[in-house]
Amino acid sequence: MTRRPVSERLFSPAVIALGVAELCYFTAVGVSIFALPLTATGPIGGDEAMAGLAFGAFALSALVLRPIAGRLADMLGRRPLLIGGALTAALSLALLAIAGDLVTIIALRLLAGVAEAAFFVAGFAALADLAPRDRMGEALSYNSLGLYLGIALGPPLGEALVGVSGFALAWNGAALLAVLAAGLSLLVGETREGPPPAKPDRRIIHRPALPISLGFLSSLVPIGGFLAFAALQAEAVGSGNASTALFVYGGVVVVCRIVFARIPDRLPSLALGAAALLTIGVGLVLIASWASPVGLVLGTGIAAIGVAFSTPAFFGAIFATASPSQRGVASGTASAAIDLGLGLGPIALGLVADAAGLSWAFGIGAAVAGVGSLWTLFLFRRAQPSARQPQSHSTS
Repeated sequence: MTRRPVSERLFSPAVIALGVAELCYFTAVGVSIFALPLTATGPIGGDEAMAGLAFGAFALSALVLRPIAGRLADMLGRRPLLIGGALTAALSLALLAIAGDLVTIIALRLLAGVAEAAFFVAGFAALADLAPRDRMGEALSYNSLGLYLGIALGPPLGEALVGVSGFALAWNGAALLAVLAAGLSLLVGETREGPPPAKPDRRIIHRPALPISLGFLSSLVPIGGFLAFAALQAEAVGSGNASTALFVYGGVVVVCRIVFARIPDRLPSLALGAAALLTIGVGLVLIASWASPVGLVLGTGIAAIGVAFSTPAFFGAIFATASPSQRGVASGTASAAIDLGLGLGPIALGLVADAAGLSWAFGIGAAVAGVGSLWTLFLFRRAQPSARQPQSHSTS
């Protein structure tokens, strides 16, 4: 049995098409990051807890479906899930333009979770198929630019569209971007290596990824809370533009991912992940303790530096535990942490914010990141003795 030769070329047409498709998809997500909490607390008339619930509701469906999407990506291929996920997202976003109550918004966010599960899992699995093995960290860094450019550009775009013609225009514009992502996914082609096995593995959880995913989760809970409440914190501290912090967040991540793209391939993944978590915690402590526009922007920038390295570090460690036929399910298992973090973070920290204020919510988020840093460092240290074992040589 021969394996397909792995090309050392990183920026193939398929990789570029995948990156641009993700840019369109996550710019649409960025519009919703800006518009959703303000819609929930403005036209809908809810409070911060309702905003957190609406923001995080998508994670409930995505959490259940990501592992299943991972197995489907290994069995059916990556492209059907990329296209189907993007079109489902477009439907959810377009219907949010006419949603008039919290129950409808939550239902549409659950539909968005279906889209997120399919598109995100298939995208990471496709990237793992396409990237040279010794440049996986670099590929993850560049590929994630679509996600963070989307988060950087989506909120200002959403703010501009709302200013022109209200929230309906923002939601419809986001839906159009998701449709464009579906079209670009056609150009990616099918990346799965060979046909599915005759007797496919039915497991939907990649167990070696679970301890690492727990560390990854501890970065996502606080960042989920930050994304949900950054615009509200900006208003609370008197910042002129509610989207500025989100733009800084996405911009810093993008710059770091470009300038330091090769770092994740040169450092131990778990050690880098622990350092990234610590940096996220420091940034959130600054936001919590310095309630001013300067404190918000500076803390956001520091937290964003940590985020820039956390995803390549943790996904690199997880993909190192998976064979080519397991990449879909490994991606599904790892990205389930994203649903838990971006779902539980806004909901849990929204309750804290409602009871004790936004500063306490950011402070609790910082504590979660600190505990995660210790756990990831423990995993790194536990792996070292086995890595230093001398190899035995047999002459038999």
